[in-house]
Order: sequence, then structure tokens, then C-alpha cells
Amino acid sequence: MKLTKQSIIIFLVSLALISMEIIWSRVFSAEYFYTFAFLVLSISILGLGLGALTVRLSKRLAAKESYGCLLSLTGLLMLAGPPAVLYLQLDFSQLLSSYWMLLKLLATILILGSSFFTGGMVLSGIFRKSHQSMPQLYMADLVGAALGVVFAVLLMNTIGTGKAALLVVIPVLIASLISFNTWFKAIPLLLLLSAFVVLPKSSSILKSAKEDRAEVIYSHWDAMARLKVYKYSDDYWGLNIDNAANSPVIGFDGNFNRPDSLKIPFAIPAAGLTKRFDNCRFLSLGAGGGGDVLMALQDGAAEVHAVEVNPYINKMMTEGFLREFSGDLYNDERVKVVSEDARAYVRRYDNYFDVIYSLSSNSFAALASGSFALAENYLFTTEAFRDYYKALSEDGFLLMEHQFYVSRMVSEILDALEDEGIENPRAHLAVYHLPTMRRHLILLGKQPLDEATIQSAIHETNQENYAFFRQLYPAVDSVKDNRINQIIEKGWKNVQSTASTNLSPCTDNRPFTGQLGMMKNFSFDRVKKRLVPYEFQGFPLSIVIVLVILAIVSLVVLPLNLLPYFKKGNKFKAAGWLYFFTIGVAFMAVEVILIQQFTLFIGSSSYTFMTLLFVLLASSGMGSFFSTRFKNYVPFVVIAVWLLFNILFYSQVVTLLGGLGLFWRIVITCLLVAPLGFFMGMPFVKGSAKAGELVDWGFAINGAASVIGSTLVLIPVFVYGFNYGLIMAGIFYLLAWWLLGRHFIFNSK
Repeated sequence: MKLTKQSIIIFLVSLALISMEIIWSRVFSAEYFYTFAFLVLSISILGLGLGALTVRLSKRLAAKESYGCLLSLTGLLMLAGPPAVLYLQLDFSQLLSSYWMLLKLLATILILGSSFFTGGMVLSGIFRKSHQSMPQLYMADLVGAALGVVFAVLLMNTIGTGKAALLVVIPVLIASLISFNTWFKAIPLLLLLSAFVVLPKSSSILKSAKEDRAEVIYSHWDAMARLKVYKYSDDYWGLNIDNAANSPVIGFDGNFNRPDSLKIPFAIPAAGLTKRFDNCRFLSLGAGGGGDVLMALQDGAAEVHAVEVNPYINKMMTEGFLREFSGDLYNDERVKVVSEDARAYVRRYDNYFDVIYSLSSNSFAALASGSFALAENYLFTTEAFRDYYKALSEDGFLLMEHQFYVSRMVSEILDALEDEGIENPRAHLAVYHLPTMRRHLILLGKQPLDEATIQSAIHETNQENYAFFRQLYPAVDSVKDNRINQIIEKGWKNVQSTASTNLSPCTDNRPFTGQLGMMKNFSFDRVKKRLVPYEFQGFPLSIVIVLVILAIVSLVVLPLNLLPYFKKGNKFKAAGWLYFFTIGVAFMAVEVILIQQFTLFIGSSSYTFMTLLFVLLASSGMGSFFSTRFKNYVPFVVIAVWLLFNILFYSQVVTLLGGLGLFWRIVITCLLVAPLGFFMGMPFVKGSAKAGELVDWGFAINGAASVIGSTLVLIPVFVYGFNYGLIMAGIFYLLAWWLLGRHFIFNSK
């Protein structure tokens, strides 16, 4: 295969744009919130398709002489975009109550979409002029995107997200240098020099004006999260993750031989459980800054597994900034430090842990699901509680706390225990309320809980402690009408009609535990008030964001893709227009679901995202190159069969192979996804062969449809689960197969 100049330019531009998209998703999820980052980036990516549409409407911009200038402009916009957006100080909570914030949102979309717009013009211009070579050119596009994923993640993990946001411009500036044949080459060189000049100040440039809650004494920003260490006092620090989650770091001198009066107190102590076992094996789900580990060791645990999905936090505790302050806890011989997703880890154990302990273990990292998905995790599904239950020793306990999700979690626990064949699931469960902490607490026993255990396992449930610790289930008559008690006694379906939040149990096929909102709570009066980024009050924020994106794309962007019908020259017939639309929707729908699904199998980390997206895009590139060797019907049939296989057998794959080590889970993921990706790379090339020089129009339609696909699929997924989303994608692919057999073009003067 001979590499052409056009292929190299496409490769570099695609690498830079997807790297930028991933890095920006990390920046904005840290500075705002992952749901709002999803809103901004999903709409901004439309710039790619609009750039292609502009090329279709303007022959001058399609000229290859314009590529160098357009790519230099792309590089400039990439450098200026993030700091410009953060300078606007956009407040999403006031988005619909302030016209000024709406104007800021519009400006944000224009700023972020501008580099995609100019880059899209170059990509589509090359596609249009060299459409006979689409198998090679589209392969360069997809392989560039695949390597862009790796480039972005590795760059963030090695030099930090702030610097990565600047250096990601390098590939597109190299493409600009290749495109220029004159002294204009100085332009991209000056831009590259500018990026290196401001590199030392990247952290301050990419920082919003938000006031920190305390003095920041340490910070780190990689592909997983933006970490800050707050100094609240000389003995108490706090680890902040993405401005959303917090974990305490307690000053400790390493001395466990203290009298009881000098031992460190904990708000939710596990001593009443840990000390029941002579050699307690303790598992901390989401160990964070090590508070759980300190408590377990202080209570005499013989073996402590500190499981934390973010490897850098564990590095800080074992050898980094937090090691000395925390008393070198993580190097204690009783502690096993684990940098892995909790579900993936716990699946390896059966009847092992005496105490499983979890305090607000939740991750809102957008990267875990990609910039096109609303991030969630698998810690609070029905299957998760089955895993925890099976991992407990014969007399073991699970102690799990959360601010928002407990009403839903008790429904899941009851289902999980029924699935495990437990005769009376309610007898294994107790639930408490900590009003001063605004928390709820679940106690689950491998054996039925006796009254003494329920009343004294954490704090004594008596009148003296009632102000800060109350028993909700089993409930005494005076509080038996509380919602938790009603859900457990009557079942969630009988309580749902009076509840403001969604109580239905979540599963691994529908793991959106945090999406508590319901459409019955939607009203324009509530929209005009300050929006809270969580759904614990019942407002359906995620669905509203999805509908807003769909409305903007459907009412504004899709009609723009009809403008070429008003120009002279060849036109798409309806079949050709709809073909590129359907494959755009289908491809992104599958991508979104696979990223989310395989997070369960591999575990929630930046490497999960990198592995899945790299394999999918790289294999799609190979499929594009070899597409001419396959008859038109083959890719669509194979894709449909693979999706059906996934629907029928994915859960069995997780059950049978989910306990393997990380390396083998990644290998299996590659083997499962690569064949699908290979054939998913063919439909665009098959369509371009029929579209000819109208391929730039097809690229524009495909771009708009990609955003629709990434959002439209979320509606059946939120309500019914991933399998229904895959069914939707399969229907779109089969429709595309039918459309491919129609005539694409009619001639017009």
C-alpha cells in the first residue's frame, strides 16, 4: 500500500481532532460535570459535519490550496478553545434561568466547534477530490482516529491533561506544514512555538475561576481524573476528584498501639463487625485517601484489600505525596493495594471477605464511557450485589453508604438475593439514616441478621443517638412509613407512584443508577430555576440533555444538510441521503454501547476506553481498506449477526471470563470487538463508491447523524437497557443495506 500525501494529511488531522475531543472531555468534565461536558462536546462535534457541508456549497474552500491555511487555523482554534471557554465562566446551573448564560453556551459551542469545522472542511475536501481512493483515505481517517485515542490517553497520563491540551495540536500543524509549499510554512511553526512557550503555564490557563474550598497543596491531572489535595488542618486533608467527589486523608503517625481513648474516631465505624472475626479479611471498595484502610487496621483486621480504580491515588499513598502524612499505611504488610475496578476484582473471590466496606464509592469520570456517553459505573446494580454477596465469607457483612441511591439499591439487593435463591432476603438486610451527614447506610449479612446485630453493628440505635443515627429498616411503628421501609416491605412497584425519584432496580444491562429523574417531574417552571447536576431531586436532567441535543440537531443541523438540493449539479436521491444518515446513526449507537458495556468486563479506567475505541476504530480502518473484496450485503449481515450474538451471550461471557486477569480480559475484548469493527468500516466506503464526488455531502450527513446516533440510542438504553439500543442499531444497519440497493444520484443541471 502506497501512502499518499492526502492519506498522511487525513491521518494527522483525524488523530489530532479525536485526541482533542477526548482531552477536552476530560477538561470539561473536571471543571463542570460529566453530563454538561457531554452536552457541550456532543453539539460541538457537529462542526465536523458542518465543515463538510460548507465544502459542498463552496468550490473555493474545497481547493487543495486552502488546506494549509485551514489547518493552521484549526491549530490556532485548538489552542485557544479550552482557555476561551473557561474564561467565559459558564454556569450550567443557571442555563435556563439566565439569557446571559444561554449566550455563553452558544459562544461555547461556537468556540469548541470551530476547530472541528475547519478540520472537517479539509477532510471532506480531500474525500471529494480523491473519492476514487476512498478505501485507502477512509482507512487513514479511522486509523488516525484510533491512534489519536491512544495518543490522548498516554499524553494525559505522562505529561498531564493541561500540557496535553496544548501539545495535541502538533499533528494538525504537521499536516499544515505538509500542505504548504511556500514561506507560509512559517505560520504553523509559529503556532507550534507558541504552544511550547505557554506550556509551563498550562495548569493556570486551564483553570476556571471557581474558588477552592480550602488551600490546595497538591494537584495532578491525568486521563482518569483531576486530583487536588486540600489542607483543612494540620491533621486532616481532603482528596478531591474532578471537583465532584471527596475522600478524607487522615494524618497518622503509624502507631497502632494506642489506648482506646486515643484511637482515631470514624463517623461510620466498622469495628462492631470487624472485631467479630479473629483474622478479619477486609475489603475497601473505593479506598480513596485511605480512611477505610486506617480504620480497618486500627480495628485489628488481619488482611485489608484497598481497591481503588484510580492508580495514581494508590501511587500517592504508596510512594507519593500522601505516603508520609497517612503514616505509610499502604506499605503495611497487612495491606494489599489494588488498582482496579471493584467489580472486576471482587468477581475473583468466593466466600472470602468478612467485611466489605464502601463509602460513597462512585465515579463520574466521563472518560470511562467516552465523550459520547453519559458516564455511569457498575457498582450499584443487581448483579453487583450478587457479586458482593458471593464474595462474603459464610458469616460476612457488607456495609455500604451513599447519599442518593439507597432507595434504589435496596430494591436491587432484594432482587439479587432472590436470584441467589435466598428464602427470605429481607432478613439479611438493615438500613440506617445519618441525618447530620445526609447519608443512608445499608448493612447486608451473608446470614440473616439478628436483632442485636442490627441495633449495635455500627452505633447503638437508641434515643440518645437518634439525632445522628436512626434505624429505617426494620422500622419501629413510629417510623414504619419511611420510604425505605415501605420499599422493602411492599416492593418498589407499590411505592413508585408516590416517589419523586426512580426506584426501579438497575442491572448490568441498564446500569444508570444515578439517573433518578422522572419525566413526571419535568416542568418549565422547574427548568427556569437553578439546575442541580445530580438527579437526586427527581428532575430528569440526563433525558432533558439528550432531548435538547436531538432537538438542536434535528431542527437546525439536519435541515442545513438539505441546502445542496438548492444548488445546481448532481443531487442525492432520498435513498443516498438516508443511507449516509442511517450508517452514521448506527455506527455511533454501537460505539456508545460497546464502550459502556465493556467497562463492566475490563473495568472502569482510562485504559478500558482506550482499548475499546482503539480496537473498534483500527479494525474499522482495516475493513475500509479491504471493503472492495466483499459483496455489498456481507458487512450488514455480519454486523447484524454479531449484535444478535452480543445480545444473547454477552452476560455469559462476563460471568465465565470476568474473573480472569486484566491482561486476558483486554485480549478477549480485542478478539470479540475486532471482527465487528472490521465490517463496520465498510458501509461508508460502499456508499461512497455510489456517491462519487458527492461523498463530501455524505460525510456531512454522516457527521450530523453520528451525534443523533450517540444521543438517540440513549433513550431506549436508559429505559430498557443496552440490548434494546443494539436492536435499534441493528435495524438501522439493515435499513442501510436495503437503501444501498437503491439508486443514489440523479443528475441536475
